[in-house]
Amino acid sequence: MLIEVLRSKIHRVKVTGAELDYIGSITIDQDLLEAANIIVGQRVQIVNVNNGERLETYTIPGKRGSGDITLNGPAARRVQKGDIIIIIAYGLIEVDKAQDHNPTVIFPDENNQLIN
Repeated sequence: MLIEVLRSKIHRVKVTGAELDYIGSITIDQDLLEAANIIVGQRVQIVNVNNGERLETYTIPGKRGSGDITLNGPAARRVQKGDIIIIIAYGLIEVDKAQDHNPTVIFPDENNQLIN
């Protein structure tokens, strides 16, 4: 049997943009995507710390090192520039392996940059 578990998380990043007139998705700085082990096109859950909103979308890569975190399309109505969000990716795993699973969690700084 498979169960869904936390695979990756980008904890508390600042929204840098909200683009309503876009097909959809969340743009994430490619450095953050790679550090969190989240792939382009992967479904993610977005949790807005400022207003409690939760939504799902998929990822697209932003400019490397830019700190870009932009919600696009309809999701742009659920955030404001400057909001703090948590980006969560889940994965399926065999139940017997779940106890030993270690998700990738990153904690960028207040400018959405990786902390060494």
